[in-house]
Amino acid sequence: MTIKNVRNLRRLSQIVFFLIFFWLILKTNFEVNFDASNFGEIYLPYPVSIALQFDPLTALGVMLATRSLYQGLLWALVILIPTIFLGRFFCGWVCPLGTLNHLISEIPSGRLRRKGESIIDSNRYKKYQRIKYYIFFFFLTAALVGTLQIGLLDPLPFLARSLGIAVLPTLHTAAASLLQWVKSFDISELSAVSQFVYNVISPFLLAFRQVHFHAIFSIGLLLIIVLLLNRIFTRFWCRGICPLGAMLGLFSRYAIFGLKKDESVCNSCNKCLVHCQGADNPDIGSVWRQAECHLCLNCQVVCPESALKFKFFPAQKDSVANPTGTPVVDISRRKVIASLAGGALLLPLIRSGDVLSVNANPLLIRPPGAESEERFLARCIRCGQCMRVCPNNALHPTFLEAGLEGIWSPILIPRIGYCELTCTLCGQACPTGAITELTLKKKLGDEATPPTRIGTAFIDKGRCLPWAMAKSCFICKRWCPTRAIYSREENVYDRLGTPIAVKQPQVDLYEAL
Repeated sequence: MTIKNVRNLRRLSQIVFFLIFFWLILKTNFEVNFDASNFGEIYLPYPVSIALQFDPLTALGVMLATRSLYQGLLWALVILIPTIFLGRFFCGWVCPLGTLNHLISEIPSGRLRRKGESIIDSNRYKKYQRIKYYIFFFFLTAALVGTLQIGLLDPLPFLARSLGIAVLPTLHTAAASLLQWVKSFDISELSAVSQFVYNVISPFLLAFRQVHFHAIFSIGLLLIIVLLLNRIFTRFWCRGICPLGAMLGLFSRYAIFGLKKDESVCNSCNKCLVHCQGADNPDIGSVWRQAECHLCLNCQVVCPESALKFKFFPAQKDSVANPTGTPVVDISRRKVIASLAGGALLLPLIRSGDVLSVNANPLLIRPPGAESEERFLARCIRCGQCMRVCPNNALHPTFLEAGLEGIWSPILIPRIGYCELTCTLCGQACPTGAITELTLKKKLGDEATPPTRIGTAFIDKGRCLPWAMAKSCFICKRWCPTRAIYSREENVYDRLGTPIAVKQPQVDLYEAL
């Protein structure tokens, strides 16, 4: 197989893995109506969390934060072990956010399109590429002391959250609005065509139900900023920000597969720099930085003199190395120490004003099966899977309701949607075990098993019609699925002293879930 065919295989790999990731996000919902006909154990038909369980950074962060490894995260070894031998193949061949970033970087756009020397210069190694290592060490230390913030910038949870919480709901709203706008012209033929198009795309791109998420603006805005930065720096996120890329770069230091340079035949055309994705200095005369290479193989393909070749056990003189010949990563020891110190101080800093045990937000209702707040924040990676799979749109990303430590973690908002009694999907979709996968028996309970409680409802007597205005109302009793509400007849008196018999609702705390 020629090197061009290998490069084409890499491009195909990027497309396939991106489509698989996108498809799993689309399928993170349950396309049924909950009613008496499907009362019973319900399971997701697809392993929607598996793409996130392949993430080595998520696995490492959860392991450090909880001192244990969630079983599903062992899939991360499939990525980590080959990286030790081959290098950062994940970044160039698999990562869906890396694929999206590179696609945005390559779109021609007039004045923003870089040319000639500016492309060559932008694809040389820059000092800002160190930043991702400091971010990695910062988040790693924070996880070690008990707060898992890696999911904020880890590319797989970041993209899952952005697509599932911001992009897809926005597309759904836009498609429905456009359809109604076209139909408003009252042209039967045009309405029929638009409805046909809508019906064709809806099974593939639109959710079973239209959903609306709290804090969607902040999540969508961050995605837009990340994508736009690629117009200034090629794959800026991958080169300078991505903590997973930093982790894989550190593990690829000793990779036995690398770049071999033949100075005798090079004509200094710099085509290798024009097409380099990782800014790892593949050109002759510069020292190649193995930890930054995405293994895109572009430099070898475009070299007209075949001066560049990837091979096993290349000469160490072609790579950045210390005096002993061991490859090194370009980071400052002082800044690493500062990153470690910052990560260690993060937990006491963000909890000093809001101690979870005594000052937790009473309106912060976590999904059923969620761990205690401290353990929950040590596992949740803010991927948004539980929110997207919720059939009643009850789960939403927080903004500051859980403090800075819990930003974008799931919260149940009863005014928007209720927790479906027979649903256990959020635990099935959670990739890290932050939400325990409940059985229906464990959620509902029985004579021997107490139910899983997410909170207890109380009557707001200032708003309740029987309590506040002496008017009959049985809505809550009629709709309560656990029969935890009963009524008690009481005599109240109007301003003339006339007794009025009213049945006032009461909550049976022994029956309430």
